[in-house]
Formats: sequence, C-alpha cells, structure tokens
Amino acid sequence: MSRVEVAKTYKLYIGGKFPRSESGRTYPVTDAKGKFLANAAHASRKDLRDAVVAARKAFAGWSGATAYNRGQVLYRVAEVMEGRREQFAAEVAACEGLPIRKAESVVDNTVDRWVWYAGWTDKIATVLGAANPVAGPYFSFTVPEPTGVVGVLAPQRSSLLGLVSVLAPVLATGCTAVVVSSAERPLPAITLSEVLATSDVPGGVVNMLTGKASELGPWLASHEDVNAIDPTGTDPTDRVEIAREAAGTVKRVLDTSDEEPDWTRLPGLGRLRTYLEPKTVWHPMGV
Repeated sequence: MSRVEVAKTYKLYIGGKFPRSESGRTYPVTDAKGKFLANAAHASRKDLRDAVVAARKAFAGWSGATAYNRGQVLYRVAEVMEGRREQFAAEVAACEGLPIRKAESVVDNTVDRWVWYAGWTDKIATVLGAANPVAGPYFSFTVPEPTGVVGVLAPQRSSLLGLVSVLAPVLATGCTAVVVSSAERPLPAITLSEVLATSDVPGGVVNMLTGKASELGPWLASHEDVNAIDPTGTDPTDRVEIAREAAGTVKRVLDTSDEEPDWTRLPGLGRLRTYLEPKTVWHPMGV
C-alpha cells in the first residue's frame, strides 16, 4: 500500500516557541536540483518586532549569567547538534547540493565552531579587558560588556557553518539575537532552532526568522531596540540602505566583505570585539 507524502510546513522560532507567521505567508523550499523539500514561514514585519521584544526581554538574564555558565550552554548546543549529525548532514547536502561526505564535514566543522566559541566565553574579559596603569592612588579597569540585541542577516550560501559562524559570537559575548536565515536554504537553520529549543538556551536568546533578508533587513536596521546588525547575508546594494537605516538609531553595523568568506577558516576575535562595549571603572585604592 502506497503512502501519501505529508509535506512539512515549518514555523518561526520566537521567544522559545514556534509560532506561525502572523501574516500566514509561506514559501516552498527546494533542494539544489529544484525538488520540493518543505514549506517555510515567510516572516513579516510584525514577526520581526515580536522577535526583537523577545530578544530584549531575554537580554538581562543572558548577559547577567556568568561567562562560565554561557560557555556550558553553548557546549550543550554542540552536544545536541552532534546527536543530530545525520539530519544536519542530509539537509546541508540537499540545500547546498553537496555530496554527503562533504556535508558531514560541514556539520563536523560547525560543531567544532560552537565548541570554539563556547571556550571563549570565560576568556573574553581577560583577553579583551585590561587593568590600566594610572598616575594616582586609583585602580582603573576596562571591562568588556555585551552591546545588547543584535540583528543577524545570515549568509545565503553557507546555510549551517556560515550561520553558526555569525551567530555563536553574538551569544558568546552575552548578547541576544534576531536572526534572518538563508532564504533559499533555511532547513538547517530551522533544525538548529529545534536544537536551541531542546538545549539549555533560554527562550528569546535566539529568535530565528525565515524569509527574505532584502525585506526584513531594513526593518531590522531601523528598529530602535536593536543595538547592532550584521548584514552578511544581504547584497552589497542592500547594505547601503541598511547602513542608512542603522544610522538613524546610531546602530553599530558590522563591516563585511561583498563576498562570503571562507567559513572553514578559524575565526579571529573580530566578531567578538564588535558585540562588546568597553566600560572603564576607576576606584580609589584602600577603599
């Protein structure tokens, strides 16, 4: 007896829950050869605003957690991803048109990337902070603090490794994120949302939207409660508009190249620095 194939329709991930888009819009997701895979929610401006509200609400708890605890949480995400390695590999292979062995390598690199950033959480203050020499009976310390809510327009081609490479540093610094996934290759991002929901990441720390970066990007850049934005997943022409919109709210915009970088290369500290605000404190000696 033949079975009727049930087409999946995936939802958004906002505030630790999986709501439908308030607009009711969806769009078909196909593999590299054009075969239908599933339907994805097409996020609206209202969905984006809800995601920013959730990210802001979660910021105090996430940024107030100890760096050691954040590292534990990120490491737990890597553990759960490892347990779903086959699913991630199958989705990466289908979406990016890669041989399964190559896709498995991408997944392995992605898990390693999570672990790399998890290891940085409790070292950021030591490496990027300072005890400043001063002429007087004072202590002067510079401490890096998270900048707030970060809007992330994820890479369009690298649906998993690129996504994690731009998301993990946001979380490692204590910031919260509103992410717009790759429009044509959203399935790995959706599965990552399921991993985040079943790991120890508090709801609202990461909010995953599926849809068009060209549509959602300017709204994200102009939102007054978003403190920084990463425009990696947008076209160079769209970045001009994003920079213009971000200037209206004095928002920090990550400087990115026109072409997607080689995500397999070990990242430096650039993205970690971008999402930190150095705060300098003076304190009298002996008090």
